[in-house]
Amino acid sequence: MKIKSILSNIVLYGRSTWQIVKSRLQPKKGLNDILNYRYISDRLATSGQPTAEEFSLIYHAGYQTVLNLAPPNASNALPNEPAIVSGLGMDYINIPVVWDSPTLADFTKFCDVMQAHRERPIFVHCAMNMRVSAFVYLYRRLIMGVSEPEAYQLMTTIWHPNETWQQFIENAIASYSSSP
Repeated sequence: MKIKSILSNIVLYGRSTWQIVKSRLQPKKGLNDILNYRYISDRLATSGQPTAEEFSLIYHAGYQTVLNLAPPNASNALPNEPAIVSGLGMDYINIPVVWDSPTLADFTKFCDVMQAHRERPIFVHCAMNMRVSAFVYLYRRLIMGVSEPEAYQLMTTIWHPNETWQQFIENAIASYSSSP
């Protein structure tokens, strides 16, 4: 691993840790208080890892499905998240995208879930909204036809992808661009 990549990961980890601490110390009034929450449309919103109490806010906001892109062993994961979400009456789906090795298969599964739930409000999260923001960027650009600048701008409100994720994004774009 290159020094630049190691330093980038250290900076991301430190920033992420600070955001988690800051988010957990603030009183929760609404969806905007969820870690790295982003409203995309009436049927799509994203965030970092919600707390058990925040899933209630998500449910009351009308979301019917929760899609989690973080592995169950992510550092800030809720071990009982599937039960919490299902207990509120929402569908729960997990596509565990490994941080250091996102795959086109992961993205294809994500697209399949998004298409299957396109008529229902869906809330997508991961640990920090970095995996999700990259996947949503690609989905909006490649599947929904949103312009590259508009789709990219939303992702950069969360982060600027590191080398691993930039390569993944480029591979996904090339793969979908060469598809019939």
